[in-house]
Amino acid sequence: MFSLASTILRPATAAATAVARRTSLLAPTMSAAGTSFGNSRYMSGESATFDITGSYTTHMLDGVEGLPGDSTVATKDELMSYFRLMYTMRRMEITCDNEYKARAIRGFCHLYDGQEAIATGIEAAFNHDDSWITSYRCHCVALARGGTVAKVLGELFGFRDGYTKGRGGSMHFYNKAHNFYGGQGIVGAQVPVGAGLAFANKYKTPAGEKMPVAITCYGDGAANQGQIWESANMAALWKLPLILCIENNQYGMGTSIDRHSSHMDYYKMGNIIPGIKMDGMNVLAVREGMKFAKEYCSSGNGPLYVEMTTYRYHGHSMSDPGTTYRNREEIAATRSKRDPVEWCKRLIIEGGFETAESLKAIEKGIRKDVQGEVAKAKQSQGADTVEELWMNVYSKDGTKDNEEKMPFMRMPNYANSITP
Repeated sequence: MFSLASTILRPATAAATAVARRTSLLAPTMSAAGTSFGNSRYMSGESATFDITGSYTTHMLDGVEGLPGDSTVATKDELMSYFRLMYTMRRMEITCDNEYKARAIRGFCHLYDGQEAIATGIEAAFNHDDSWITSYRCHCVALARGGTVAKVLGELFGFRDGYTKGRGGSMHFYNKAHNFYGGQGIVGAQVPVGAGLAFANKYKTPAGEKMPVAITCYGDGAANQGQIWESANMAALWKLPLILCIENNQYGMGTSIDRHSSHMDYYKMGNIIPGIKMDGMNVLAVREGMKFAKEYCSSGNGPLYVEMTTYRYHGHSMSDPGTTYRNREEIAATRSKRDPVEWCKRLIIEGGFETAESLKAIEKGIRKDVQGEVAKAKQSQGADTVEELWMNVYSKDGTKDNEEKMPFMRMPNYANSITP
């Protein structure tokens, strides 16, 4: 038996009680019945029942129907699709790390490795009628929402075949066809936009019908932003189908949660708005929890706070080594005991669907595929002409066919900018 609380090793500090409180937040979901990987109870040829006891804690949801139970059924195809997606995410983010260090990627770059189960579980519970907006840590969400590694890397390289034709970079992806509204470069700025998406979903849905939901994901470091409180208040007043999802990876940039937030039960931050906390390292727990969240919000009950307990392996961004405010032992302990990709692999093995050897072969194939996608991205290029940079900004009549270059749009005047 293990829990994150027992495996996390943090630097010694004088505030021992605060550290204990912080580490306990990493293990809200592990009970005696739910601590082994998978802990499958029943297996058939193509499906198995898995124990997820202890994966949830609720706020103001007593008596509400449809709350996730202590077990769930997953098929082989489902688990294999989750594994393939999560491992592709992992390899893509490792590749981003390497390409950034090689200076092929410039500017801001925030990696998602360690948090893959959240994006994968949400996507498994939703459909593309539901709207999704997230923070600047958005590469893997873009991939989950129907993207490709080549398009993600192309955007990071600043090439025209990228998600937003190389204009957005790491923090700004967009996929209108799949209702993915990208990342936001400003901390917490996605939440008011998410409330607007929820308003649009309610406005467009005929009375009495279930609404598509909107989810706005943000980190624990953004959780005390004033704009979040305002958005939550409006969502509650208007009963918008909004899910406010806090991805609690334990650190706001380089500051631990016990040092940056006086209220560390993020799922309770909505006051009268109900909330649920779930194990963000277990893809099945996320999937089942988000099925409930979607059903609750789409049925006209108003917004819901969701807290995902998770962990990021890299620093806040590529400019942050991630080891000045936590030690390497802490990171290694989480990797060895609660890694979301390894968790999914063990679910597959315990379900009797694949062997460790066959999964290694699949991993090898995914690594090759990712490298092929990177090569494809590098075959693209930037804008052919300076004039292309003015496109998709102004239009004379509101259509894409009548672009207009405004007189104040120009390139830098290098002759006047460089002094001898």
